[in-house]
Amino acid sequence: MKQTESESSIAPPASPAPHGAQLGAPIAQAAPLSPAGRGPWFLLGGLGIVLAVLAGFTVLSRSRARAELESDTLENLAPTVSIIHPKRSPAQIELELPGNITAFEEAPIYARVSGYLKHWYMDIGTRVAEGQPLAEIETPELDQELKQADAALAQANANLEIARISAERWQNLRKSDSVSQQHTDVKVATWHAREADVQAEEANVQRLKEMANFKKLAAPFPGIITVRTMDAGTLITAGSSREIFRLARTDPLRVYVSLPQAYSQMVKTNDEAVLTFAELPGQKFTGKVDRTAGAIDPVSRTLLTEILVTNHDGKLLPGAHTMVRLNMVSGEDPVVVPVNTLLFRNEQGVQAGLVDSNGIVRLADVTVGRDYGTTVEIVHGLSETDNVIINPSDSLEAGIKVRVAKVAADAAKPAHASE
Repeated sequence: MKQTESESSIAPPASPAPHGAQLGAPIAQAAPLSPAGRGPWFLLGGLGIVLAVLAGFTVLSRSRARAELESDTLENLAPTVSIIHPKRSPAQIELELPGNITAFEEAPIYARVSGYLKHWYMDIGTRVAEGQPLAEIETPELDQELKQADAALAQANANLEIARISAERWQNLRKSDSVSQQHTDVKVATWHAREADVQAEEANVQRLKEMANFKKLAAPFPGIITVRTMDAGTLITAGSSREIFRLARTDPLRVYVSLPQAYSQMVKTNDEAVLTFAELPGQKFTGKVDRTAGAIDPVSRTLLTEILVTNHDGKLLPGAHTMVRLNMVSGEDPVVVPVNTLLFRNEQGVQAGLVDSNGIVRLADVTVGRDYGTTVEIVHGLSETDNVIINPSDSLEAGIKVRVAKVAADAAKPAHASE
């Protein structure tokens, strides 16, 4: 039954017309398809549209992937660099340097007369006042010379008296023409010569008395005895290079520091200096800059600086080593970068590689200031906002494009300077 209905629903094919009839007769219109016949065609059309959309999406995705691949390839061809931002150096600079402590005054004490050391009164470590006796020298030869000089002075005075009497007598005789003028002049001249002899003998006696005063050695200034080389009975020769005592004034003390040339324009008189000692942990001693040498040592390229520090309690010792911390104010405010950011080239000098916002490299000429070891000051050519390349290649050129990695943190942080 179903088969019969299907067959009846399908129109039988028209019989072929004769050739001539096909040319002259009108063309008969095809019978419209029923709704049941149009369904497969709609399905095929929808499938075609879906396939076309899928094909277009695939082509678009491939084009986009190709563009991304090209972009990534171009990016990968550009070198990758790390950058830092320069840090501003503080205006106040803290510098720590080794120093040598010396006495404010120090003098070796020698003998001015020959003899034997009779007695010494002060030993090493003894504090003495100015003028206080240190030792006494026994001088038998000098004592005899002084007695001899006294006798010679008495003899000269006697001769002077005789010459005076003779001269006055001859002058009286000359008034009566009893003697010649020539003989009178000789007597007067002899009188004056004897006066000169007396003056010479007096000077010799005074000299020997002054020498006798050196029998007692006294302290020329207040201080402490640091050296004693002789005992009682030791033979002493005047003019010998062997000292008997050494006296040092230890309050205040002088501290000498060799300041590097880079800081020579910063140190000022009365600048504060803090002294620390390894043997006195936790203790600090304050001093003041007193003076500088005023010239750079051509060998060490340093400026000798003198610091005065009080030492009332005598805790600090001359000859000791100390570390001196100086706080100096710089007139400039430069930036600081690591030393591995600089390019040293023969023609251009010192340069730094910078990266702009588009990733393009620019080479900047810079002026280097103080060297802190791992970092250096740049006094001209860089600012805090610049992107400075770390470890730039020697082949780095201006105008090339680079990829910027993560910014290094605190890479240019300035350190305390120490020498």
